[in-house]
Amino acid sequence: MKVKSPYEIVSLARHKDRPNAKFYIETIFDDFIEFHGDRCYKDDLAIIGGIASINNKNVTVIGINKGKTTSENLKTNFGMPHPEGYRKALRLMKQAEKFNRPIICFVDTPGAFCGIEAEERGQGEAIAKNLLEMSSIKVPIISIIIGEGGSGGALALAVANKVYMLENSIYSILSPEGFASILWKDSSKVKEACDVMKITSTDLLEFKIIDGVIEEVDGGAQNNKEAVSSNIKNLLINELNLFENLSKEEILNQRYEKFRNIGKFY
Repeated sequence: MKVKSPYEIVSLARHKDRPNAKFYIETIFDDFIEFHGDRCYKDDLAIIGGIASINNKNVTVIGINKGKTTSENLKTNFGMPHPEGYRKALRLMKQAEKFNRPIICFVDTPGAFCGIEAEERGQGEAIAKNLLEMSSIKVPIISIIIGEGGSGGALALAVANKVYMLENSIYSILSPEGFASILWKDSSKVKEACDVMKITSTDLLEFKIIDGVIEEVDGGAQNNKEAVSSNIKNLLINELNLFENLSKEEILNQRYEKFRNIGKFY
């Protein structure tokens, strides 16, 4: 298999035909019932979520979703959630905790929407509250980066017991373009930014920020969506089986130790 440069991986993570969260939810899970709204402002279509089953286990599934067409991308805001999207996600997580359902999150976002209206409705507070609440939810949380994992907008669904990345996905504090603009005052130096940011699944596994890498087919997930879905499904079934034997306290401690140990690596 050809070794890909970080820039090539970024291009694959953003590929227009790359499977989105909606595809994986519909392919991997059975009996998905979508829930809407944050019970405060409105329904943010950039985040989809609800209840479903996998291998006869009931779970809550939440995904940051990009569209496949221009009209879909306008509806989903190109996968950039507003604060009400994160509040909807948290509402579903708290419901999952109440009914003792594991939580599965699919992350694919360049970052949270940073428009004036999002700031007016408390974007920073919504993300921060997700981080706080996810740290103490007493059911297992598994998050998978399926494309782009950008900044706090991605982390708001990734304070999990286990975090996995698809082979050709990225996870970073901001976009390579933004990084180049800040560091070199030149957004055209994207390739150089990709090289120094360490945003690929291989890099992040080495840094112990993620727990594993899910294999894709040659050329990216879009070349065999069903095979990649099967890889994700098998991993989820195995992980859920392992969590079945853990108490709520053990689940909380495992998540706590995971994030405490990231700093120790440095």
